[in-house]
Amino acid sequence: MEEKFRIDSLDKRILSILMKDARVPYLEVARKCKVSGAAVHLRIQKMLDAGVITGSQFNVSTIGLGFVTQAFIGIQVNLTSTRTHDEVYDKISHVPEVVECHHTTGKYSLFIKITAKSNEHLKRIIITKIQSILEVTATETFISLEEGFNRQVPID
Repeated sequence: MEEKFRIDSLDKRILSILMKDARVPYLEVARKCKVSGAAVHLRIQKMLDAGVITGSQFNVSTIGLGFVTQAFIGIQVNLTSTRTHDEVYDKISHVPEVVECHHTTGKYSLFIKITAKSNEHLKRIIITKIQSILEVTATETFISLEEGFNRQVPID
């Protein structure tokens, strides 16, 4: 039986540094952790292999790209079969303005996050790309007035 990967204090320190800035060179991380660059490289590779780290990316400002409206939409689906749910999910996954999609319990089958260039753009997305899906029976839209914070889970 395969042993579950355990994060120790060095792994936590490495993650803490990289979560603040994923572009920090491994040698700089090693210096801050008082270990060798090879040790940092090995630890990061082990965390990648274990699925603790799933990649790195640049965070692009949606506002900087002209997408000033963000909204969350609860989607009700006519669930005649699980295939119906999968078909709706597949169609929504092809809408480029949908940046997150969650399968949920309760009133909505799916809960999505949309970025749009304006309220008018958001309206067009909802009507032409979401509500036009035959299996979608209802939607409820919540426009974000401002993102209060967005953070990673704590490393304890």
